[in-house]
Amino acid sequence: MPHASMMRQITDFANRADPYPVYEKLRGTPVLHEEEGGPYIISSYYDIKALLHDPRISSDAANLTAAGDDELARSEETGGLPPSFLRLDPPEHDRLRRIANSAFGPPHRPRRIESMQGDMQEIVTGLIDGFGDAHEIDLVDQFAYPFPVTVICRLLGVPREDEPRFRAWVDPLVASLDPDTRQNGDADFQKTAQEARMQLGMYLAGLVEQRTREPRDDLLSDLVNSRGPDGAMTMMEVLSTSVLLLIAGHETTVNLITNGMLTLLRHPDILRRLREEPGLSVRIVEELLRYEPPVQLVPQRTCIADIEVRGITIPKGSRIWLVLAAGNRDPERFEDPQRFDPDRGDIQHLGFGSGIHSCFGAPLARLETQIALSELARRLRDPRLVEDPPPYRPNAVLRGPRHLRIAFEGLD
Repeated sequence: MPHASMMRQITDFANRADPYPVYEKLRGTPVLHEEEGGPYIISSYYDIKALLHDPRISSDAANLTAAGDDELARSEETGGLPPSFLRLDPPEHDRLRRIANSAFGPPHRPRRIESMQGDMQEIVTGLIDGFGDAHEIDLVDQFAYPFPVTVICRLLGVPREDEPRFRAWVDPLVASLDPDTRQNGDADFQKTAQEARMQLGMYLAGLVEQRTREPRDDLLSDLVNSRGPDGAMTMMEVLSTSVLLLIAGHETTVNLITNGMLTLLRHPDILRRLREEPGLSVRIVEELLRYEPPVQLVPQRTCIADIEVRGITIPKGSRIWLVLAAGNRDPERFEDPQRFDPDRGDIQHLGFGSGIHSCFGAPLARLETQIALSELARRLRDPRLVEDPPPYRPNAVLRGPRHLRIAFEGLD
């Protein structure tokens, strides 16, 4: 495959069902730069890991303008909201993340996620019971989407009756992360994404005002009323953080659960083991994060100084794509990387990234997916795929099936 076509191959929807042959070829040129002004594409495990920890790599959306990605830089500031801390550098990133973490987990709320385990089990049981007498389901629409959406809404304190409204807002926002969408420059699509972000922000503003007057035991109340050593978030920072948590708090988990069940159905021996050994779900989820990560690449980083990678100088101001999914199957790091093996002794994957921007909601996503897969394995009798490969979403960044039809003999 000519190098000139490699970036297009990564984003080409024709490769969405199985991008791994493309990634294997990509690793043949660990630092790939195809054209003037284009990104430097990094695909080896050790190089990606080092760059994720390198302070000379910026996540700040403001630096993308200098790097030539004006469309993405503008999209981060549309809808009247500033970029979330995910799109900032220290020290602002660190301040906002510490405040958010004080409401989300340890040391201030060490059992917030753990205490939701009973609720998660109840939600999963209700969704599976809802399959009723059916012998075929769409796992995405009937399980993998509603489960994490319900969880993140309860965590934030969003009224249950408002949960269905989020899909219309979130879908265009998630799709706007796809590099191919931005390259095509669809003005109508960008307008839809901007309007969705604005509507979601306005909705959350109403909840924030409510929690300011009447705090409750939820994450949104904690964000609004936090007064720790880092001070308080502004109203706009609370809204931007809440939008981030709503989107990131469910979208990647939808794909992780769906990719997970698809992988298990393709490996029926491991699915049978999980049915008999629910505790195996911990190792299965870690191997899934390596083998079929929901976040395939990080296309939103910029060099703020010259950086040398494998003898190649990446100039200051250059854009960088970090292809996490390619690094996760790098034979320099993992033995027999194309094999799905939850019994691996060392699964130090890049599924949640690494460094200061490592996935904020990783503990929640892990627990949700462990519960979801172990209960599906236990209760679906003789499950099998109706269509393989299933239809995929167009997004090259957040990769997962749009639908996953599963047939089964009944429920236990």
